[in-house]
Amino acid sequence: MRTRNRFFAGLLLTGALLVGTATPVAAAPVVLSSGHVDMIDVDYAAGALTVNVLDGTGTTSVERNPADVLFRVPNTATITVPSASAWSFLGTGGQAWVLPQSSAGLLWVGWNTAEVPSGIFQNNRVTFKLTSVSGPAGFSVYTVSGGTPTVLFDSGNGLPDSLNVNYNTHAHVNWGFDAAGTYAVTFEVTGMLASSGATVSSGTKTFTFEVLS
Repeated sequence: MRTRNRFFAGLLLTGALLVGTATPVAAAPVVLSSGHVDMIDVDYAAGALTVNVLDGTGTTSVERNPADVLFRVPNTATITVPSASAWSFLGTGGQAWVLPQSSAGLLWVGWNTAEVPSGIFQNNRVTFKLTSVSGPAGFSVYTVSGGTPTVLFDSGNGLPDSLNVNYNTHAHVNWGFDAAGTYAVTFEVTGMLASSGATVSSGTKTFTFEVLS
């Protein structure tokens, strides 16, 4: 009987060890596929420069960690790339997937520096830096005026790319992908303090896009 009790005690101990060493299951990402979102939502408070995703796709806006969000680009975002050389940054495949700068039933993606106070940074601006892109093809960010594109970021011509953005800015742009697949897009936001000239950074933040064929 004593041997049997020891056997069952061993089983209980082994089970407890297995439970204690179990690997937690990662939570599924929040999938955003339509509506308004400020992908790069910049805040400065208590000496810290931070970047979150301001999700406005629901009835109320919610701040989210970029690592917890998946931005979905449906095949209805496909466009025919114009033949003019000014559009060559969208690749050579003849088509691209674009989340447009104006709302069109797709995910409407922008950025926001409204929570950056005046007078904190030199020239009242911060710098957005695209540091890396991992994906099947090129990634770009651009605006269009009068039918002519202005490229702000383009992974196809070498990185990093930088853009100065004024404080209290809320803007929407075009987000272009040269092929279907999954893209990991990494940005960093920095600012030079007006008081000391020191540079503060948000650290790198990676945003994941799922582009559907």
